Amino acid sequence: MLGVKVKNVKCKNEYTLEEFYDAIKGQRFSAGTPSLTKHGMGMVITFPPLDRQNQVWIMKAGLKERSSKFSVQKCEQAGVGNMAGNMALNELTGGLFGFFGVVGKNVKKCEQLVEATATELEAMSL
Repeated sequence: MLGVKVKNVKCKNEYTLEEFYDAIKGQRFSAGTPSLTKHGMGMVITFPPLDRQNQVWIMKAGLKERSSKFSVQKCEQAGVGNMAGNMALNELTGGLFGFFGVVGKNVKKCEQLVEATATELEAMSL
């Protein structure tokens, strides 16, 4: 999909998202320091955003409570307030706000941070 970068990470053990966060929260990554962020009705692990359209997220794969698979991906800035703001900006600009998340100056940098973060997670042998 255009503008989306996803790398999957396979762990040795199964974790809830919160347990996975606890396992990595003291580490420094290329994307920065991880945070646990409420987004919509769920939680995601996020790194400091480059801008409103480019942020590295970690999400648990699958519907089970625990998983050994996590995805590292490029997304819009997470957070309950940011989600509503991003939707409003996209509506007000007739879709141009979302378009710049695909072609803006930070897109390539965020994609590189997704790759680096996935590599760093794999090296942790969780």
